[in-house]
Amino acid sequence: MDRSQYLDMFIDESTEHLQAVNDNLLKLENNPNDLSIVNEVFRSAHTLKGMAATMGYDDLASLTHHMENVLDAIRNNKLAPESGILDVVFESVDDLEAMVNDIASGGEGKRDVTEAVRKLEAAESGEKAIEEVSEQSMPAFEASPGSSMAFDNFEETVLRQSYEQGYKAYHLTITLSKDVILKAARVFMVFEILEQIGEVIKTVPSVDQLEEEKFDLSFEVVVVTKDSSEEAIAKVMKVSEVHNVDAKVIDASTTEQQDHDESKTSEIEQAPVVQPTQTKEAVATSSKEEKTTQGGKTIRVNIDRLDSLMNLFEELVIDRGRLEQISKDLDSQELTETVEHMSRISGDLQTIILNMRMVPVEQVFNRFPRMVRGLAKDLSKKVSLEIIGAETELDRTVIDEIGDPLVHLLRNSIDHGVETPEKRRASGKGEEGSITLRAYHSGNHVFIEVSDDGAGINRDKVLQKAITSGVVTEEAGQTLSDRQVYELLFSSGLSTADEISDISGRGVGLDVVKSKIESLGGNVTVDSKPGNGTTFLIQLPLTLSIISVMLVEVQKEIYAVPLSSIIETAIIKKEDIMAAHNQKVIDFRGSVVPLLDLTDFFDVPRTEEDNDYVSIVIVRKGDKMAALVVNSFIGQQEIVLKSLGNYLQSVVAISGATILGNGQVALIVDCNALIK
Repeated sequence: MDRSQYLDMFIDESTEHLQAVNDNLLKLENNPNDLSIVNEVFRSAHTLKGMAATMGYDDLASLTHHMENVLDAIRNNKLAPESGILDVVFESVDDLEAMVNDIASGGEGKRDVTEAVRKLEAAESGEKAIEEVSEQSMPAFEASPGSSMAFDNFEETVLRQSYEQGYKAYHLTITLSKDVILKAARVFMVFEILEQIGEVIKTVPSVDQLEEEKFDLSFEVVVVTKDSSEEAIAKVMKVSEVHNVDAKVIDASTTEQQDHDESKTSEIEQAPVVQPTQTKEAVATSSKEEKTTQGGKTIRVNIDRLDSLMNLFEELVIDRGRLEQISKDLDSQELTETVEHMSRISGDLQTIILNMRMVPVEQVFNRFPRMVRGLAKDLSKKVSLEIIGAETELDRTVIDEIGDPLVHLLRNSIDHGVETPEKRRASGKGEEGSITLRAYHSGNHVFIEVSDDGAGINRDKVLQKAITSGVVTEEAGQTLSDRQVYELLFSSGLSTADEISDISGRGVGLDVVKSKIESLGGNVTVDSKPGNGTTFLIQLPLTLSIISVMLVEVQKEIYAVPLSSIIETAIIKKEDIMAAHNQKVIDFRGSVVPLLDLTDFFDVPRTEEDNDYVSIVIVRKGDKMAALVVNSFIGQQEIVLKSLGNYLQSVVAISGATILGNGQVALIVDCNALIK
């Protein structure tokens, strides 16, 4: 089989299933009695195993199989989902993730999983011991005379719940013709029919044995359905080479089995160890319906294709700008109407393309609950993680890059932020520390906060370390504010950790975090209150390509100010400008707003004469504002943001450039960099 054509799909779906396993295992730890969660985990693991086996990744399939055995024991109440057992399963998931990552990197998914298998088998042996004890101390459920099937607690629960919801349970004995050639194929067709009318609860022999044709001509199935037994028999009999079907009604209210057709009873061998067919049960009908409604409406598109589409559209936007300029110059009514129509259409197209590239940050956040749990256990701390705003959308290119910086910050918060339970008790806090991961939109940016309620940052310790490391001089250090001292943590090589652990060291890696965020066009800040915790704030651009701006003239040069940052434009009298703390300010609706002359800031040659009136653009960053002094306003326009390239990385307060309709280049002002 040429698996290369399915490889991308396999990797994507495997990643999704492993994420689902992680999420549901965490839920299971908090709700150990909720069997539906175990079923979700089992379903994901079972699908992953099937996909891996089909693709020929035998190690992956084998390890998943061992994990399934433990999950099977949990869902059958033979094994309690205790923390130790879940640790073993989590370790297996780690190995599975590593194998999938290896496959994604071009490998064969090979990995030494001996230890993981040993632990899983140990869990299985525990299951057997529990099973033996339970069999001795508590007799297994006995079906009524004449029945060969014994139901475990899980199956009894399913049957009773099905009965309460109006379903009927039938014990079908299906006999194939003597001259049947492909028994497994007929079994498959029978199961297809049964899946259409209800849910299969149990089979004798097991599904694996049926698939391998390890049975004579008859097999038994317990199915719950709303059909009558006659209808069920008639439908199964439509499968060719099915010789006979017997049906017995199971009284699901007491799980007693009654003969439906006394004339047709068959001797069936004592059931061996019976495995439930799948994790399907009647009570899951609603979730099945939900799954059905969600599927079939989306397709997977390679991100490279979306990038190509975006690049082409950017060229279209530039040409649109040129056409708008030409139509103004020619003053042709017909051309103007055509260009306006084209602008509307391309505007809609632009919205669609941008939305296609936006994905919720949930995709990144999902991996963190598991990570936090593991680190907290390693450090003997109690930590709860709260995620807020996971539905916040961000451009796909940013999503792909933001994961590692967040991992750094979370590890720092757990290792250095949150105290041990003993220290928290001593300081009057609860034993369990709290970390909040919050994402939200503000203007044309997305903000992500990582905050903890730990001990906070020791200002004196950071400053002393910075002085010792030569990051700042002792004299300069005395003039720094608290926040400026905290920002020193982003300096390369500065760590305040007494012991450098393998988890983190505040300072070891934070400079990497800062450079990574800045490479994405964002920035990161830190704030802390001693005894109350620390907050890291990451600001990221919403999208990296097309934005709406206000074009302004600064002397003879044209600059673009993002509309998302603008509160208002105004023309004020020179006499309204005041001075405070050696800074020009104005009174804007009762607030004192600092004035920033872009001519001076960007050192633009003065060509315009000053007059009594000043044009200003009021911009904001969070709750802070500034008034930018310009010479005149040109108007609103949508532009394609182009990077300045590697040679101009250090340009201050310029986030990029764009090509205007007349071919002129305009620089884009980064208002967030102007407001401190």
